[in-house]
Amino acid sequence: QVQLVESGGALVQAGDSLRLSCVASGRTFSSSAMGWFRQAPGKERMFVATISVSAGSTYYADSVKGRFTISRDNAKNTVYLQMNSLKPEDTAVYYCAATRFGLGVRSIQYDYWGQGTQVTVSS
Repeated sequence: QVQLVESGGALVQAGDSLRLSCVASGRTFSSSAMGWFRQAPGKERMFVATISVSAGSTYYADSVKGRFTISRDNAKNTVYLQMNSLKPEDTAVYYCAATRFGLGVRSIQYDYWGQGTQVTVSS
């Protein structure tokens, strides 16, 4: 069992940076690939980024590639999402998720989810 708690969401202006954190409890974090998803109002949950267990592999949605960076610290049971050059279209609730099955871009591949943290980018 893995419990996930996100933090770091805020109201920022376009062009600003923000770092989200997701702290995991449970013994399986270090054996779980992790992902970030986001859901804007009235839209479905969308893949943002994923990182392998060892942090040796990452993968990003085209919409955030070059602006967002996913990382993890297994000693702290934490995964991060560094977001730079934020745009109004990045406004959403951001969720972290854990999976036993390696890098995943579909929400159905993930076993555990956090409650989400709100990111709002004003123009």
